[in-house]
Amino acid sequence: MASITLENIHLSYPLLTNQRSLRAKLVRSLQSNRMELDEHKRIVVNALQNVNLTFTDGDRVGLIGTNGAGKSTLLRVLAGIYVPNSGKCTIQGRIASMLSMGVGLRDNVTGFENIRLGCLLLDMTQKEIEDKTDSIAEFTGLGDHIYLPINTYSMGMRTRLAFGIATSLDPDILLIDEVIGAGDQTFIKKAEARIDELVKRSSIMVLASHSNATIRQFCNKALWMDKGNVKAFGAMEDVVSQYEAELAYA
Repeated sequence: MASITLENIHLSYPLLTNQRSLRAKLVRSLQSNRMELDEHKRIVVNALQNVNLTFTDGDRVGLIGTNGAGKSTLLRVLAGIYVPNSGKCTIQGRIASMLSMGVGLRDNVTGFENIRLGCLLLDMTQKEIEDKTDSIAEFTGLGDHIYLPINTYSMGMRTRLAFGIATSLDPDILLIDEVIGAGDQTFIKKAEARIDELVKRSSIMVLASHSNATIRQFCNKALWMDKGNVKAFGAMEDVVSQYEAELAYA
């Protein structure tokens, strides 16, 4: 059975900017926000602070919060892309992530070859790759373009290819950073139906979105992130309603 347990997760990183000029502007207010000076006098951002969470089988968790709240950072910790500075992240189950679709695509090879390469990056077995390649190619709707190098593709065509690959895995845990919004309306409907099928096949789903309608459509729980902290976690409608009420009075 799939599960996710986060214990006292803390993640910080230095700002990659002109430290001297920025420090002069912000040093007086560092203690009142998510920034602080480290032992090397660098300005660092506390992206996640003291995060303690448990997700279990059947959880469909919507991540909500304003820009910079820590939603995408949390997803990347769950995906193993970011390693926390401290704390423990225990995950049981096979993960599929739709966080940076298109990463790993090679411009100088065909769409069909990219499907096979993408499946390899998802750690599929050779049998899984053989079983899924043709269906992924058909889903993209690229027709004969699937046999052309993708440096000839438009952005919409690349998105279709990347989305088809990213959603081909049968995961225990599904991580999504915003539902696809690129492409024509026909493809968007296909994409939404495919995500719905993927969600049903997964044990746990964690979805970050700025659309509360999307959260209500796919989720049964909600996690409200605020300045890198967990502000509320529980039944979806209760948490989303609290969040909407605060935004209304902001």
